Amino acid sequence: MKFVDEAYIDIAAGDGGNGCVSFRHEKYKEFGGPNGGDGGRGGHVYAVADPNLNTLVDYRYSRRHEAKRGEHGMGSDMFGAAGDDITLKMPVGTIISDAETGEVLYELLTPGELITIAKGGDGGFGNMRFKSAINRAPRQKTPGWPGERKNLKLELKVLADVGLLGMPNAGKSTFIAAVSNARPKIADYPFTTLHPNLGVVRVGPEQSFVVADIPGLIEGASEGAGLGHQFLRHLQRTRLLLHIVDLAPFDDAVDPVAQAKAIVGELKKYDADLYDKPRWLVLNKLDMVPADERAAKVKDFVKRFKWKGPVFEISALTREGCEPLIKAIYQHVHGQQQAEQVHVEVDPRFAGDAPA
Repeated sequence: MKFVDEAYIDIAAGDGGNGCVSFRHEKYKEFGGPNGGDGGRGGHVYAVADPNLNTLVDYRYSRRHEAKRGEHGMGSDMFGAAGDDITLKMPVGTIISDAETGEVLYELLTPGELITIAKGGDGGFGNMRFKSAINRAPRQKTPGWPGERKNLKLELKVLADVGLLGMPNAGKSTFIAAVSNARPKIADYPFTTLHPNLGVVRVGPEQSFVVADIPGLIEGASEGAGLGHQFLRHLQRTRLLLHIVDLAPFDDAVDPVAQAKAIVGELKKYDADLYDKPRWLVLNKLDMVPADERAAKVKDFVKRFKWKGPVFEISALTREGCEPLIKAIYQHVHGQQQAEQVHVEVDPRFAGDAPA
């Protein structure tokens, strides 16, 4: 399935039905009085977060979505039926904003969450509504109110705890395949990953976290080189970034330190908040470095990169060093989840001891 993380749609809730002007016409009732009913409500437009979806591709090719209008009122005190509602299924993590102003209107962050994105118009009043002691035969009615119409922008930001960052061919896809249930394409050439991949890492019973792998960045991405910055948005909701570095590139002329600095520079250009997220350094492909040279190579890299944060040495291919990294990630993510929990504050007026 084609991965699409941005789409524009036009939605229109249903208009309300018109009210009716009608009078009773029954035998032996000379003045039956008004009996025109109200019009029905127009259909609403809902959006629901569907955990089975992971792309907005359906809305790339189907842009217009309209709910049914309400039926008109009828005689004999009959109200018009409400128009049918429509429900748009969207992936969890979808941001719905106004296409013209850019204002964020809604965010679908919980599976099964249902929101109303356009309300149907109310039905108009029939002439029975205008009956009074001085107006026994009203001929007034009102038309139905129009339903809401909106031009919306849909933007998908995947929900993941950990994001993988690095150059093409740094081993990100190999890592996510080694530690999770994800099965991305893996090959010995750059840009094998063309869209984000999500994987669930199981640490223990009821202990897991989600990892997001995005296409690799290269220097000059901010100017459109490579796949550019189009997928970096999917790292904005993560709690931790893993900067994966190829410590043994095929080309001896390639300097891993220069590549790592280029990645950090592109990250800073894109989003300062993303740059300030907790970030760990993961030195990959140690299986390609002779055992007696590993310590010196790692020390030299950290010194020249001027890195002062956590450093992990792994081989995603052989899974060497992956288990300690997974446990450390879970402890960090779990700690942040607990810190982010909402604590209910007691109103100071009721903070005293309960009466005996």
